Amino acid sequence: MKIAIIMGSDSDYPIVGKGVRILKDFGVEVETRVISAHRTPFKAIEFANNAEKNGFELIIAAAGKAAHLPGILAGISILPVIGLPIKSSTMDGMDSLLSIVQMPKGVPVATVAINGGENAALLAIQILSVKYPELKEKLKAYREIMIKEVEEKDKRITKISRDE
Repeated sequence: MKIAIIMGSDSDYPIVGKGVRILKDFGVEVETRVISAHRTPFKAIEFANNAEKNGFELIIAAAGKAAHLPGILAGISILPVIGLPIKSSTMDGMDSLLSIVQMPKGVPVATVAINGGENAALLAIQILSVKYPELKEKLKAYREIMIKEVEEKDKRITKISRDE
């Protein structure tokens, strides 16, 4: 199990890093790179051309503003690509989201919420769990933990509201 996370700028890492931690917690090998669709387009093409040969099974591509990186990678590689729109200073990330989600017919890019690093990682794990049953079991356990956390919060809030 090997995933590439490609980001257009190192300033994207605070968002990407959240997903990296989740992937590593699930035992997925992650390689994180900075490759710009606009400033290093030939490097992006080379990466996409060789991604499968280099053992990657899925690509998460994080990009802000014009956010062409996920589309470039998806246009070259047949691996699944998850686009992670990064909030930008000009349009609060809507520019990134729309650039990623509006792919032409025949070149799909799965897209998560703006700054949704955690969901990009979890979607990648869900996709890979079709092939790797151990990931499916870890996902079930992860969801059980989420359920218990919400139930504990519910108990705490219910008690607080009764005591007021």
